[in-house]
Amino acid sequence: QVQLVESGGGLVQAGGSLRLSCTASGSIFSINRMGWYRQAPGKQRELVAGITRAGITNYADSVKGRFTISRDNAKNTVYLQMNSLEPEDTAVYYCAGPVSWPVGPPPIYWGQGTQVTVSS
Repeated sequence: QVQLVESGGGLVQAGGSLRLSCTASGSIFSINRMGWYRQAPGKQRELVAGITRAGITNYADSVKGRFTISRDNAKNTVYLQMNSLEPEDTAVYYCAGPVSWPVGPPPIYWGQGTQVTVSS
């Protein structure tokens, strides 16, 4: 059983940056791809970034070039560096795994979510 806990959300002005962290209670090494989802009010949940155990990354077009996902298997932690934030990035961000890219079965493990609010 793996429990995921996100941190690092908050309020930031447009153009600013935030770094989200997702720490697992158990080992994530056995989970090939971890990912970050987000859900804005009234919108469907969106898979924004994924990273495999080997470090291969995938991004949604909406965040490509602005967001960077990384993972530290030794620390059982996944990160999401978000730069050049836009008001449209406002959402609750969830860490999850295992993730299929671009589509597939929903992840087994989910964090509780962290709110990111970008003001204009």
